[in-house]
Amino acid sequence: MSAKKHVVILGGGVGGLEAATQLSHNSKVRITLIDQNAVHIWKPVLHELASGTIGPKGNLFAFNELAKRFGFSFIQSTLDTIDSTTKTLNLENGQVLNYDLLIVALGACANDFGTPGAKENCLFLNTLADANVIHDRFRSLIERAQLTNKPVNLSIVGGGATGVQLAAELCQAIDSTPGLGPSARKRLLKPTLIEAQPRLLPPFPEQVSAEAQAELEKLGFDVITNGMVSEVGCGYIALKDGRRIESDFPIWAAGVKACAATSLLKNLELSRSGQIMVTDTLQTTKDPSIYAIGDCARMEVNPTAPTAQAARQEGRYVGRVAIPRQLTGKQPVPFVYNDRGAVVALGRYNAWGMWPSKKGFGGHGLGAQLARFIHEGLFRQHQMGISGIFRTICAALGERFRPNNPDLNGKETPIENKGK
Repeated sequence: MSAKKHVVILGGGVGGLEAATQLSHNSKVRITLIDQNAVHIWKPVLHELASGTIGPKGNLFAFNELAKRFGFSFIQSTLDTIDSTTKTLNLENGQVLNYDLLIVALGACANDFGTPGAKENCLFLNTLADANVIHDRFRSLIERAQLTNKPVNLSIVGGGATGVQLAAELCQAIDSTPGLGPSARKRLLKPTLIEAQPRLLPPFPEQVSAEAQAELEKLGFDVITNGMVSEVGCGYIALKDGRRIESDFPIWAAGVKACAATSLLKNLELSRSGQIMVTDTLQTTKDPSIYAIGDCARMEVNPTAPTAQAARQEGRYVGRVAIPRQLTGKQPVPFVYNDRGAVVALGRYNAWGMWPSKKGFGGHGLGAQLARFIHEGLFRQHQMGISGIFRTICAALGERFRPNNPDLNGKETPIENKGK
């Protein structure tokens, strides 16, 4: 019997973990997953963790437990160097691994577009650690505002899904805190949302954009469109049209780019934004033994959007279709992305969706309920795939009957990035 092929996966996000779970059913491979974190997170809930409207229980999944459940090896580390000629990885912790096939699923990081002062003065929301920092900072500022009667000048740069959802969740956190509520929110928070494009949520229909903006304005947001940020300073955000916005809580949610680790893959072709160029089989253009999926990859033709939906489909394709065919000497069939639409939920206030036809729905009545149901269903589907039906049902019922009400008056336990 021939030895099992060693498949190494760099990154345990949505795409990387999906590839690992799919490959776990293949008896011809052994799998090693490498991630710098001890836990996996469904990235679309980061804004809820940051605000405190949901807690870590049931939303963080220890890689060590997942490794036992699905039969792969897990190493908590980061990539140091790679030699694609000898198929050797050197990790930051000193370990050296040889691979037969490599899946790069390193995700993306925030893109400040070189804006002066953004990196030094803004908070970002791309990782669990980022969510923890925002969570602690927000609580501290709200506590200070209660003592000084001076509102928190919140400024969110970026009117895409992350920006508008985070905006609503921060409002909901105040509304849900015992002793505070909507009246206190109006007194404690002076929020601004800045979007460089002519409207919020550019991928969605114009009606959805208009309704989402109206909803945020009802929550007290000053929504600025066509707002190009020229500088972020200590206590202010400057726009190119000369406006200067006072801000003691600036959050940058204006875009993503490939993480810096992709630059370590020196023999691969990279896009201008640092993404790894791949063919229609998600194999890199320079080395067919290396796959790249998710936000760190870019297809030469018909590139997919940087979404969890796309990353999950790509991970499933690589683990279930491409690699099994490659191991039997067959050419992988091309990857076909199945656009299932998109949803955006503004906390408990409102929700919208967009069908694959690009037609929008939601904003009120049953449409909003449907959008919110789909929004939660996407996470539950992912949760079920890695935790099983029973645990998913228990988690859903627990959140339904024992919701996590953020206490912005007290001292909460930080969201931890620890395995069990």
